[in-house]
Parts: sequence; C-alpha cells; structure tokens
Amino acid sequence: MAELRIAQLANFVGPTSGGMKVAINELGRGYLGHGARRMLIIPGPRDQVTESDDGIVAEIRAPKVSSAYRMIVEPRRAFELLAKFAPTSVECSDKWTLSSVGGWAARRGVGSVLFSHERLDDMASNWLRSRRFAKPVVKGMNRRLARDFDRVVVTSDYSSGEWTGSDAELRKVPLGVDLETFRPDQPAGAESSFLGSSPLEGVGDGEPERDRPLQLCYAGRMSHEKHPQLAVAAACELHRRGADFELHMYGTGPDLEKLRQQAGNAPIFFDGFLPGRAEVARVLAGSDISLSVSPTETFGLAVLEALACGTPVVTSDRGGARELITSRCGEWGTPDAPGIADAIERLASRLDAGVRLAARSHACEYDWTRPVSRMMEIHERATWTTKGRRTR
Repeated sequence: MAELRIAQLANFVGPTSGGMKVAINELGRGYLGHGARRMLIIPGPRDQVTESDDGIVAEIRAPKVSSAYRMIVEPRRAFELLAKFAPTSVECSDKWTLSSVGGWAARRGVGSVLFSHERLDDMASNWLRSRRFAKPVVKGMNRRLARDFDRVVVTSDYSSGEWTGSDAELRKVPLGVDLETFRPDQPAGAESSFLGSSPLEGVGDGEPERDRPLQLCYAGRMSHEKHPQLAVAAACELHRRGADFELHMYGTGPDLEKLRQQAGNAPIFFDGFLPGRAEVARVLAGSDISLSVSPTETFGLAVLEALACGTPVVTSDRGGARELITSRCGEWGTPDAPGIADAIERLASRLDAGVRLAARSHACEYDWTRPVSRMMEIHERATWTTKGRRTR
C-alpha cells in the first residue's frame, strides 16, 4: 500500500487547550508510529511551519475569538498548505471555518474524515436557552457536513445522536488515555485518605472520624460550556448539608471570577492551570473523587485520566462521560446541584482500595493503541475512485 499522508486540521487549539488537543496529538503520533506522514494545521499568533518527530506543524496567523482561542478566518491559506503537502486524506476537527476542507478534498480525489468532538445541538441549546431554535439549525449544518465528508467519526453513543437523519456515514471510535503518565503510583504525599472509614462518615453527627476532609477535584476549562458551575454548585450543596470536604478546581477560563463568586464561603479552592500532564496526573491521583459533570461532554478524556490514576469519578447521568464509568468505579446523578451532590455522597460512602483498583482496571481498557488502529483503518478506506464516487 502507498504511503499515507494524513493532514489534521483544527481550530480552537491553544496553549491551555484540553481534551481535543490531547486527542489530536495522540492520534497524530500514532499515525507516525504506523508509518504515515502527518501534517497538523492550527491557528496561531503568527505564520510558522516546524517539522519534528511529531511531523509537520503549521500555524496560520489567526485572530483571537476569546482570551484563549484563535480561529482561522481564511481557510484558503490552509488549503495552500495542504496543496504543498499533498495528503491522501484529511481529518478535520472543526465544524466552522475549516469544514470547507471536505469540499476541497472531494474536488481533488482526497479522502476526508470529520472528527466530531462536540455535540452542537445540545451546546447551541444551552447558549440559546432553547432547543426549539437550535435543533433545526444544527440539523441543517450536519446534513451539509455529512455530504461533504466521506465519514464522520464520533466517540460515543451520545455523540452520534445529533447525526440522526443526516445520512452521515458514522464510525464510532472511543478515545484512549496515556496509561504511563496517568497512573496511581504517584509520588509520596498523593495517598488518598479513604482507605479507612468512609470519608463522609459522621456528616451531621459531630466531628468526622478521619484524618482530613474528603478531597474532590475538577480539572478542566473554566468556561460555561464545560459546566464547571455545576461542580461548584454541587460543592455548595454539600457545604449546606454540612459535609466535610474540599473541592480543588484546576484550570483557567473566562468564567473564573464568576465561579469564585458562586463558591461563596464553601471550601472551594481555585488552584489555577496545570501546565504539564504529569502535574495533572499527580493531583488526580491525590484526590478521593474527580468531578466530570458536564451533561454535554461527547466523550470525557478527563474521566479516563482520573480512572487511570485510580481515582473514581462522578458524572452527570447523560452525555458521553456517563458511558465511560461503571458502578464499580464511579457514580452519576442528574445534572443539577442536588443530583451531583447525592452522587458524591453515594460514592464517598463506599470508597475503598477495591474501588480505586476497579478504576485503574477499567481505564486500562482504553489505551491509545485501539483508537489509533481504528483511525488508521478509516483513513486507509477514506479514498475516492477515479470516477469521483466514494468507496465504502
């Protein structure tokens, strides 16, 4: 088989990006490991092309659309780079300005894959406070995207829901986790306190019988679409109930000050952005419970990272993150403050070494070799016949 030349394109990838950036880079390194050539096109503060062991990374000068993110507003400049690279297939992780790469690829007999990292119908419904107006707009957009791309990759059953009725050729590819970086055996001082009595034992009955408060953590972007406000609201509810705990919020974003105000006098600490993956692993391994509560998360890499560190997770009872945990390694609740607080209390009441072992064991089912192999297969098949018809 001829050499595969895979071009990945994405907007909204910056220094403080989270799950999508991790997924793109892990897949890209995997493609290289399988012998393919790889180019990544992303927005940046200036035009810059570098080549390293991670392949070719091309940054296109693009304006900021928020304090953290940039968006390429002239897709033709990305197409000029693609023409020089001559890809055999393109993988687009953007439904906005770069989505026209599907048409670009079709006109040149190049395979095309749209990687659906977000569920736009639910996100738009949250922004507009109405599903009535958001759903038809997103359905129309998705029908166009389904026509333009050979295949659409989703990461969960929840993520696939928005493509119903679009004629998209869907492929479900759950993502993976770096099991070497995210692991339970972190440095001294990271041991959890729950290996004795229940961390919430004695709540409301006088002084709790444990060495320190229950340690909760949230690691993610402080922006409303990620629902950090739900984690804070649940912690405030626990505080109202008299629970002995601390919630540590790791990350930065536009809603940080609003979240500080929302926290009030509850034991919630905003510890800032963690620049390294090893540092994220350390704080996850040192926590008793991780909160990944967004009901619109299409997958939830943060869930897998916590589980890989042996830390059980509380999620909402809907969304892709819910699909990643079982009752052996987590709990889920309705996406409101009482529902998440109830789930935390249920999980805290049964924390022991067995739960931590179950969390790590479950995460080990999601190493990156599987999604990389599946995506390589998809890229190999995402070709066009000489007559310009898709091969399935």
